[in-house]
Formats: sequence, structure tokens, C-alpha cells
Amino acid sequence: MNKKRLGNSDLWISRLGLGTWAIGGGNNPYGWGAQNDDDSIRTIQKAIDLGINWIDTAKGYGHGHSEEIVGQALKGRRDKVIIATKCGILWKEDGSDIYGHLKASSIKAEAESSLRRLQTDVIDLYQIHWPLPDEDIEEGWQAISDLIAEGKVRFGGVSNFNVAQMKRIVPIHDLTSLQPPYSMIKTDIEAEILPYCGEHNIGVVVYSPMQAGLLSGKFTVERAASLPADDWRKGDPNFNDPILSINLETVEKMKDIAMQHGVSMAVLAIAWTLRHPQVTAAIVGARRPSQIEETVEAGELAIGESSWQAIDEILAERTQKIAQLH
Repeated sequence: MNKKRLGNSDLWISRLGLGTWAIGGGNNPYGWGAQNDDDSIRTIQKAIDLGINWIDTAKGYGHGHSEEIVGQALKGRRDKVIIATKCGILWKEDGSDIYGHLKASSIKAEAESSLRRLQTDVIDLYQIHWPLPDEDIEEGWQAISDLIAEGKVRFGGVSNFNVAQMKRIVPIHDLTSLQPPYSMIKTDIEAEILPYCGEHNIGVVVYSPMQAGLLSGKFTVERAASLPADDWRKGDPNFNDPILSINLETVEKMKDIAMQHGVSMAVLAIAWTLRHPQVTAAIVGARRPSQIEETVEAGELAIGESSWQAIDEILAERTQKIAQLH
């Protein structure tokens, strides 16, 4: 698979990375419902076989369960894979998450626990998961700088930061990458964030390019209604009417373009994010090997500008319809 250099690092990453949020399961407010661990391990190993050379996980995914599964799956393959994980989300004994704990002592303790779960001596890319609380982001970033100096982390990144927050931390230590959400129907990073990252050689690995499955071409009203109670999408407006119907109508229109190019809607949605010159790579989630087998070709898909323009016109129609709801 094609690779790009990640920001100021020496990491050359495949245009697609495997996201393991769903692999964490459903035992927290932001879970995806029950998940079979054997399927998860096979999915990770299949991704590597297909040319994906980096895995994105987090302590907060399933309260550490995702990291444990990644560690098991990479036994004997660690030298072939770049591991990216995240810190800053803790949980109470009752299982509920606590967002925004960026004190240095906490982050260093999290790193040690992640190293154990991942069964590795070093984390290739260690990221602050959320910039919360805002007043502690400098302390949290200094902790990651210390971990790099100690050799426990190779490079540091952040997730969900805005430009102002990135500007505050770069004097402390070089910022290798940003991980923001980006998809056909979530494009706000185009205004300021992507230009800033391009100007300062900060890599961008986008997450949710399929908008949590909504742009996969397989989502339906019936599937939305049948989501388990512990699936976070139950409370997302994009997965509930009236916006859900508008989204599904938009996807149906774009399916024709995907068919013209002999690919699935999922592949088209992912490739759409990769066409932006400031996007280094996209994180693609999968729970079963067949899912990553389908989407992996997005890393090398080439589509003419006329097709992209037709897609953008369809997306503009969606924006107008949603605006009319308010």
C-alpha cells in the first residue's frame, strides 16, 4: 500500500490505518456493543497481511480492552507494525468514563499500563485523546515530552485539538501529528486546522472517514433502529430522523458514482478524505476481516476530478436540506 511520512517523524505510514475503537466492545458510554475477541484478532492480523502497517488504539477504548487485544494480535509481528495509542481518559469503579485528566503523574502511569497491555517496550505514537481540561494541556504535553526523553515513546501527537491549542503546546515539544474527525459530512477541519498543519509539517490522521458506518453504503433505517442500547450512535442526530433519512438519501446518490468506478461506497467515502493534500492517512475501523478486506483498496484508489465534483454537488444538496430543518 502507498505510504506517506507522518509529519516531522521518521514514520512512513500506510494511507490506511486500522482503528480499534469498536474492538474495545461496549462496556462504557462510548462503546459499540458486544464484540468477539477472536474476530478482533483475526481482523488485526488480516489488516497487516493486506499492507496496513499501523494500528490506532486507546486506553479509553473498552477500558483498556482494545489495547489488550492489539497486544495479543501483534505477538510475533510487533516489528512490522507502528502502534499509536492515546491517554487522558480515566474511568470510575462503576465503569463510567472521566474525561479530561491530563496531570503529568496520571499520563505517565497511563503510559506504563498501556505498555503492559500492548506487550511492548515502546509506543510509536502517543497521543492526548482530548484537550480536556483545557488548562492542563501544557502539563499533559510536557509529560509526553518526558516519556519521549525516557525512550518509552517515540513521537507525540494529539487528537481533537484546535489550532489555538496546538499553538500553545508546540513550544514545549515538536508536535508530530493531529488526529481529528473528518468525513464527507463532517468537514469543519478544512477551514483552519488542515492549513495550519500543512504549514507546520504536522501529520494528519483522520478518524471516522465513514462517519461511524453511516457512509458505508450498508446502513439503513432498520439497522439504526436495531442498534444495541450501549451503542453510542443511538444518541447521535446523524443516526436519527430527520437527519438520518437525508444522510441515507445522500449515500444512495453517491453509490452510483462508486459503482461507475467499480468500488463500494465505503471505499469511495474513505478515498474522499485521502484526496486532501494535508491528510496523511485515514483510520478505518473494522470488527471482522471481511470489513478490512473491502475497504483496504481505498488507500490506492484514483478518481478523476469530475467525479469528485459530482460528489461535492451531492453533498452541497445535503447541507441545504439540513439547513432547511432549522
